[in-house]
Amino acid sequence: MSTEHFTLTMSREFDAPRDKVFDAWMEPDKLAQWFGPVEVAAPREKIIVEPRVGGIWQVVMVWSDENGEQEAPIEAVITELETPALLVAKAKAAPDADHEFEEMRLEFEDLNGRTRMNVTQGPFESQEWVDMTRDGWGTSFDKLDELLA
Repeated sequence: MSTEHFTLTMSREFDAPRDKVFDAWMEPDKLAQWFGPVEVAAPREKIIVEPRVGGIWQVVMVWSDENGEQEAPIEAVITELETPALLVAKAKAAPDADHEFEEMRLEFEDLNGRTRMNVTQGPFESQEWVDMTRDGWGTSFDKLDELLA
């Protein structure tokens, strides 16, 4: 396995106040409405959010393909939390990864009624994984835009 790691960094602006964007990450009912790329669902009954350092942040993405229904669980622990400015969570990496944990860092900047969200996520094992993750977040954030409107 490669020892080289790759990191995703991206920013997205939302036409909504910072607390509303932050809440969309912390409230399971809202997460269920937008989380996951196009054609992927995040069923409410498969989401757990304990909004505290040490709390669970868990979402299971569900989709169908030629092999039937598929699931991709994200099981993370919140390691830093500053409402409504910062959410950092560490998730177990894929079983075949050459590292144990993957960190997701979300910073929410107040832009006078709008919000810039900065995402840093990794390590990933390849640039291909970074690109696929960026594409997935892009369509997820399109759904979040709709929810916030």
